[in-house]
Amino acid sequence: MTTPIVRRGTNHNKPSESNRQANSLSLKKRRLLSWAAEVAIVLVSGLVPYGIGVFANTRSEFSRVPLNPVIAVIEREVSRPLALPVSYGNRNVSLPTNILWTLAALAPLTLSCWQLYLLAKTGSTIPKRWFAVQVVSEQGTPPGLAAVLVREGVGRWGVPLSVAYILWRYSPAFPNLVILTGLAAIALCGEATGFSRLRNRRAFHDQIAGTYTIDATKPFIPPSATKKQSREEWNESDEEAAIASVVMSPETIRQSGLWRWMVSNPSITLFSIALVSMTVVLGTLVATQVYIQSQENNRTTESGNRKQFIDLEKRLKATSNASVEERERTIMAMGTLDYSQSTQFLVDLLAEETNPILLNTIQQALVNVGADAIPYLKRKNLLLAKAVDSSSSSEQLKNQQELQVNQQAINKILGTYTSQLQNIDLSRSRLSQTVSGSTAFFNLVLDRAALWGVNFRGANLNQASFKNSRFRGPGPDGRLDTYDDSIADLRFTSMKQANLSEAYLSRVLLNKSDLSGATLNKANLSEARLLSANLSSAQLVGADLRGAILENASLTGADIGEAKLNEAEMFGAQLGRSIAIGAQLSYANLTKTNWQAADLSGAYLDHANLSSANLNATRLTNVILRKANLENASLRNADLSLADLQGANVAGADFQGAILSAVGTDPSEQFVQKPQIGVQSALIKGVDFSQAKNLDAKQLAYICTQGGIHPRCP
Repeated sequence: MTTPIVRRGTNHNKPSESNRQANSLSLKKRRLLSWAAEVAIVLVSGLVPYGIGVFANTRSEFSRVPLNPVIAVIEREVSRPLALPVSYGNRNVSLPTNILWTLAALAPLTLSCWQLYLLAKTGSTIPKRWFAVQVVSEQGTPPGLAAVLVREGVGRWGVPLSVAYILWRYSPAFPNLVILTGLAAIALCGEATGFSRLRNRRAFHDQIAGTYTIDATKPFIPPSATKKQSREEWNESDEEAAIASVVMSPETIRQSGLWRWMVSNPSITLFSIALVSMTVVLGTLVATQVYIQSQENNRTTESGNRKQFIDLEKRLKATSNASVEERERTIMAMGTLDYSQSTQFLVDLLAEETNPILLNTIQQALVNVGADAIPYLKRKNLLLAKAVDSSSSSEQLKNQQELQVNQQAINKILGTYTSQLQNIDLSRSRLSQTVSGSTAFFNLVLDRAALWGVNFRGANLNQASFKNSRFRGPGPDGRLDTYDDSIADLRFTSMKQANLSEAYLSRVLLNKSDLSGATLNKANLSEARLLSANLSSAQLVGADLRGAILENASLTGADIGEAKLNEAEMFGAQLGRSIAIGAQLSYANLTKTNWQAADLSGAYLDHANLSSANLNATRLTNVILRKANLENASLRNADLSLADLQGANVAGADFQGAILSAVGTDPSEQFVQKPQIGVQSALIKGVDFSQAKNLDAKQLAYICTQGGIHPRCP
């Protein structure tokens, strides 16, 4: 009988040049190359616009807009499984960057869907056509969308990457992404080649989808046609022998299915069904009884606590004749009740009591209640703060005293239960120093405290002390610098003159916070978000601000001497009259920053972007500006003596009155004369000043004699 042959729909009469070249490689190599090309096209479609967007984000001529929320969501969803640390909160980017990054997110998805569509309808993607590779069904036709989704989504990518991810996630290698990448590569290669010797050299993804990857230049013979031909060649005796073997073979019985086995073994089947049914019924009864008993226990406990609370409340009424000692014991007993009304009663009593001894006892009782008392204290705090602001002068002192004892109770709970404050909400609370005349009533002190689970958003923490405290800690996975890190929220917080020396604020949100006059010496603020934050007159000596986002932040008059600001994002920041002696600002984005009258002596600004920056009257002696971008920067009256400008871009920079040499040449002298030996001067060899603005004769003389480039140099 003639064997049916299914051919591709394309014309094979005359193979193309690319097909002839592809035939020189084995099918296995062509499959690998076509797959690599498919992946490369998708990756390039995302990386190219992303890279251009990164470059556009450094340009000063583009307006700044909030990051596309879609990109922020994608960033978080990608970071979550990979355990990448993500700082929440919006950030600003240039308008072209926003568009390009959106394109970088959509282009790979669009190309992937297009390639899947081509594969489903034609059996080939464009790279597969380049290498003469085709995917077909068992009938030799294009596989169809369902088979392609199973082949690519489950077989090729889903199973291998899931295996690699599980091995990585629950091994000591977590969260090392290099090891995850290696495991993923091994899993993908193993899936594609590790089982190719089995089942007609088909990869796993072809096996589960019922597809075949073939040479597009050769005809495809379906396996079903081969099997049909083999069956037709059997003679009658072979068929009888085969039937007998099927009837007698235990293997055939095992392959006949669960239903036939159940019919053949009714007793075992009924016993199994009865056993499973009894187990389900018994489990349901036990679970129901446990639930009913737990609810009954809860009701009994709550009823007992209610009765005990009512009895204790009677003893604390103003009409009772209980002594101070008896009231103290009653208050402490109430603090041991696991009953919400008792906590609320203690909070209200704290605002009403005037006896200092009893006030201290109530605060201690609330400390015994723990973090569960914080919501009640916060509500009372907000009410008292409002009363202080709106009360008359005669009532203000009383309201301030009530607010003070409330603040002290919160302070004691936070200090006692440090590192156990997950999801504590103190947003908008007033925990600042309350002052009446010359008397200070309260000062929040939480030194060396673990406050990473507290929400301080919009709170008033002026003059608080947080020395050596930690505002970020490990999340449920127990590891720092992963996605689930517990981070305090300090956005919109007022922390004027607060002491945050050596505090750990890495990746913490401080957008629009007021830290004016605060002390942050040697604090760790790496990767922190400080958009539009107020750091005027703050002390940041030796602080770590690497990678921090300080866009539009105010650091006017701040001391950032020896601070680490490498790769910081400081677009539009205000740093007038600031002290930045020895600060490290390498690779920082300082576009449109204002440094007027600042002292940057000895600072490192190599590779920094200072385009359109205002550096008028700044002190830049001994500054390293190698390969810095000073395009269109204003350097009027700046002192650049001993500054290293080699490799810097000074196109459009304004040098009017700038000092390049501490001892200048006389205006009457020719600019070709060399400056005196020993003069303190900037290093400008090879720097192109052709497009610099407002260069006077002295500056030109110095530029030409020191190896600078300018059209007027001889």
